[in-house]
Amino acid sequence: MSKRKKRKVPALRQKFTKGMQKKLVILFMLILLAFVILIGRITYINASEGENYTKIVLDQQQYTSRTIPFKRGDIVDGNGTKLATSERVYNVILDAKVLLSNEKKAETYKQATTEALQTYFGIEAETVLNILEEDPTSRYTILKKGIDYDTAKAYEKAVEGNTDIQGIWLEEDYVRKYPYDTLACDVIGFSVDGNVGAAGLEAYYNSTLNGTDGRKYGYQNTEASTTQTVKEPVNGSTIVTTLDANLQSIVEKHLSAFYEEHRNEATQGGGFKNGAVIMMNPNTGEILAMSSLPIFDLNNPRDLSNYYSEEQIAAMSSEEKLDILNGLWRNFCVSDTYEPGSTIKPFTVATGLEIGKLTGDETYYCGGYLHVGDHDIKCISYDEGGHGYQNLTQVMENSCNVALMEIGLDIGTEEFSKYQHIFGFGEYSGIDLPGDAATSALLYQPDNMGSTDLATNSFGQNFNVTMVQLISGFCSLINGGNYYEPHVVKAIRDENGNVTETIEPVLEKRTISKKTSEMLKSYMHSVVENGSGKYAKVEGYDVGGKTGTAEKLPRGENKNVVSFIGYAPQDNPEIVVYVVIDEPNVPNQARCSNQISQLAADIMKEAFPYLNIAKASAE
Repeated sequence: MSKRKKRKVPALRQKFTKGMQKKLVILFMLILLAFVILIGRITYINASEGENYTKIVLDQQQYTSRTIPFKRGDIVDGNGTKLATSERVYNVILDAKVLLSNEKKAETYKQATTEALQTYFGIEAETVLNILEEDPTSRYTILKKGIDYDTAKAYEKAVEGNTDIQGIWLEEDYVRKYPYDTLACDVIGFSVDGNVGAAGLEAYYNSTLNGTDGRKYGYQNTEASTTQTVKEPVNGSTIVTTLDANLQSIVEKHLSAFYEEHRNEATQGGGFKNGAVIMMNPNTGEILAMSSLPIFDLNNPRDLSNYYSEEQIAAMSSEEKLDILNGLWRNFCVSDTYEPGSTIKPFTVATGLEIGKLTGDETYYCGGYLHVGDHDIKCISYDEGGHGYQNLTQVMENSCNVALMEIGLDIGTEEFSKYQHIFGFGEYSGIDLPGDAATSALLYQPDNMGSTDLATNSFGQNFNVTMVQLISGFCSLINGGNYYEPHVVKAIRDENGNVTETIEPVLEKRTISKKTSEMLKSYMHSVVENGSGKYAKVEGYDVGGKTGTAEKLPRGENKNVVSFIGYAPQDNPEIVVYVVIDEPNVPNQARCSNQISQLAADIMKEAFPYLNIAKASAE
């Protein structure tokens, strides 16, 4: 059978005619025209009706962005007692645009919403209606601040599911609270709106106490809420102070009692112009208590009603009121300067011992005054004809100005000035509080210190110090010569309670030798046992210290700064108490050191058992 050959079939050819080409071009042109018309229509709508369409879209889908406030850190004492804290509160916010978004139900929404606001927050309906009328498109109006947690939760529970209440939401916030009102007010300070510290630790550690706000944002629509993005706030850190609330209370109680005891005694008015007390650990520089009177309420720092009548306050100009408030908020212990008086005498004796001008075996004769330069400079014993012959122990016991002037003149201007700075006078104290006073201009320099200046400086007149300067230097006199920087904060903790920073005691320098320190302590123990500081005795304890009286400028007006600085126990001091009373309201200010010593004793008598200070050994 023969094979059949396959026949090749020619490929089909499709012919693209001119008619078809024309139709394709026409179709393309029509599509292009449609796009042009559509774009034009969109452009027209956007130009003429865009705002209306945007409103419709935004009514169905709204962007929300709310700040979540951080919590400002606490201020606590060394035992964890809260001295300043931030409590959560709520602000009532009105969104007028949302409340009026449904024209058909607007009246229903208004009635239900205003009734709820009146019932739970005491917000008058008229207040809300006025806002809706005057600014119907407003999105954020604060109707009321500082709603407490319980009230806020009661409102939220009551209105849950009530769709007629519209345009109201509660904004989280914090308000600063001070649980003990006036306690340690000068040290703690206060903050104002915006978490800005205005005084004290609140100001000095403002950035540490503050955190960072969080934010909640996203889109919401009427049908369903999209997942919102939340950036959590970072709360501020807590500062742990060296203060002890119990010691602070003891100090303030006795200082206030002295103020009231001497009210209207010599003149009409309070017991003194200024009064202050510092307690310090001499081995670390830690401030355990610090108070100055007059005080103010940290929860209401602008309230002057405790010191002035309503009529007096009403008559004050804004400038006068501000001056008074600044004086009230000022920390006397840190920012005010004064002539220290005889509490400087241990420093002068220490200088003489350190440079070899004193050995401890010296004897001095006091005839009641010493002629220096062109002046007869009196001793406190002038009216009695002088102290007579005295050794160094008796010089300190009797607080003899004549002997101290002779010691100062022996020391000379160069060494005297040098040791003033070694002890911290004329320097910034470095304390972690605002207002650390600059006193360099209030001291003589060797080139301008004449013999009279040197003589008066040697017993604490004619130059100025601050309380923090003097107590810091004094601590070095009794602890073996170690000068520690004074400080009020010892640790920083994060919001979870973890310690992020420990502030260790800073040993800045050595001021004197241990031998000199021991000699000074023996002199000052004798001052309390047998001398001018005998009213500072505390039964059962070995106390050392020194009294001080400084006549204020202008001289001769019976205006004095009277003080006592003391410590215990004698062998290894654990606590120093420094009391300063500026212009005590007594008939003879220059002769009231006994009363100031007694005030110090009252404080120490209560503080020592609390601190477990070792009692004197039975002999």
